Amino acid sequence: MFQSQLPSFSQKRKDDHVKYALEQQSQKKISAFEGIRFVHQSFAPLTLEQIQLTTHWADTIHQAPFYINGMTGGSVKTKQYNEALGRVAAATGLAMATGSVSGALSDDSVRDSFTIVRKVNPNGFVMANLGAHHDLENAKRAVDLLEANALQIHLNVPQEIVMPEGDRDFTSWSKNIETIVRELPIPVIVKEVGFGMSRETIQHLIQLGVKNIDVSGRGGTNFIQIENERREKLDYQAIAGWGQTTPESLLEAQAFLNQTTILASGGINDYLDIVKALALGANAVGLSGRFLQMVHEQGVEQSVEMIENWKEAIQHLMLMLNAKSVKELHQVNLILPSELRNWAEARQIEWRHFGNRQQ
Repeated sequence: MFQSQLPSFSQKRKDDHVKYALEQQSQKKISAFEGIRFVHQSFAPLTLEQIQLTTHWADTIHQAPFYINGMTGGSVKTKQYNEALGRVAAATGLAMATGSVSGALSDDSVRDSFTIVRKVNPNGFVMANLGAHHDLENAKRAVDLLEANALQIHLNVPQEIVMPEGDRDFTSWSKNIETIVRELPIPVIVKEVGFGMSRETIQHLIQLGVKNIDVSGRGGTNFIQIENERREKLDYQAIAGWGQTTPESLLEAQAFLNQTTILASGGINDYLDIVKALALGANAVGLSGRFLQMVHEQGVEQSVEMIENWKEAIQHLMLMLNAKSVKELHQVNLILPSELRNWAEARQIEWRHFGNRQQ
């Protein structure tokens, strides 16, 4: 569907990310949310009109509890994806993040692959994205470039390790995050890139002042596999399953739900996964590879229609669950599968209450 021109090395890397991400989306995978079950109640004492999809994160009330997470930008080809996703965001009212803006800070020729998002979505909630090795000055430049409403800072140690040209020094990350959160005049979201978070990581981020955390677990786009495809020697396929799944990461976050805003992404396939992630404590749910696949295969109009259908389906599920808001979804009864129970027990996380929260 999308055309490409001869790219530079940096642009080729961005194109490779999209290419391999789309290949992964075409492979059938079992959702990490698969075994999570809701406790069905035979009465639903609500009306559909009472169901509210609004949710609050990054100092903003959003009209839907899911958003477009980013991985694109930095090349001619990825500009076309960002434009398509920006048009989808504008039509549906979803918040949207771009991929890392890092390349545009050093290469003016790819700036428009990011600025196109604001051009086609002038009134939407747009998030810039940078790695944690960037300082406050670069954070300000990235925000200015997109006229961003918030900044995502991504954590990606395993990706950098497998990436042939990746970083090997991560000692500045905590200080950079602390400074950016304190000095930047817009909300900051710190996110993983698909390897999940532990409670130790979440606690550390809270200590740094972070108020919005996307646990972004394993199960979606796998950047170890993507970077491994780009290697010529030393195969890292053996660690392709590294990290926590999104449900495991949400279990890790349970102790902090009243201290920070938790977002969830990674391996979200459909509206049912979204509702399950919300029920595990997320305030909103991000999708990147799934939406990338949507616009690649179906185009903007059909992607918009699919998203509107998802909004309706989420409302219907909330009606069945007797939850008129995202906050009430946090209290519905659900049963965890044995794999998640084992994880919780090994990590000394209380899990039995999930089945009896809604009395």
